[in-house]
Amino acid sequence: MGVLNLALFIAGAMILGKTFALTTIVSTFYFPVALGHIEALVTQPFTGDPMLATIIGGLVAGLGIGIVLRAGSSTGGMDIPPLILKKKMGIPVSVTIYVADCTILLIQLTFSSLEKALYSLVLVMIYTAVIDKIMTIGLNQMQVKIISEKYEAINEAIQTKLDRGTSLLYMKGGHSKNDTFEVMVVLSGRELVKLNELVLEYDPHAFMIINKVNEVRGRGFTLRKKDTA
Repeated sequence: MGVLNLALFIAGAMILGKTFALTTIVSTFYFPVALGHIEALVTQPFTGDPMLATIIGGLVAGLGIGIVLRAGSSTGGMDIPPLILKKKMGIPVSVTIYVADCTILLIQLTFSSLEKALYSLVLVMIYTAVIDKIMTIGLNQMQVKIISEKYEAINEAIQTKLDRGTSLLYMKGGHSKNDTFEVMVVLSGRELVKLNELVLEYDPHAFMIINKVNEVRGRGFTLRKKDTA
C-alpha cells in the first residue's frame, strides 16, 4: 500500500501540480489526527442498525471527500487517479470513484458475504452521489431558448434587466416557414423565475425551451465580467 500510494502521489504531483502535492501531504498526515479526535469524542455508535449506519457513513464520507476534492486536493491513495482522469480526459470524479469501488466490491465477493457486499454497494452509491453534488455546486446552470415574435425586445431586456449575455440563433418556422431568431441565454436556476416573468411581460405567448446544463465556463461564470462600455 505504501509503494502504491507513493507512486500515485508522484503521478498526481507531476500532472496536477505542486499545490496539489502539498495539500495532499497535509491531508494525508492530518487525517489520522482528526480520526483520533473523533474516536475520542464518539465512544458509542449512533445506531446499531447496519442500513442506517451505511447511510450516515455514506453521507459523511461523501461530504468530507467531496470538500477535499473540490478544493483541488485529495486524501491520498485512490483519490488521485479520478482527479488525473478528470483533468486529462474530462471524466467526472464521481464516475471514476464509483467504477473503482464497484470493482473492489466484486473482488470482495470472493471472500465476503453477499449481505456485506450489498451494504458496501449502498455505501458507494451514496457517497459517490454526494461527491458529485459537492463537485458541481455552483456549476449547474439552466439554458433557455425563447421563441417569440418580440425577440428583439426580449433580448434587450435580458441584457439590461437580468445582466445576462444572450445569443440570437437563426431559425425557420416549421409550420409558418417564417425566418426569425430565437434568444438563447444561460443563467442560474434562481434567475429562472425572473426570466419567465420578464418574457411573459413582453409576450404571454412566447415559447420557451429549458434545459439543465451540467457545467458552464466563460465570462460571467468562471471568468469575471468585463466592462465593455
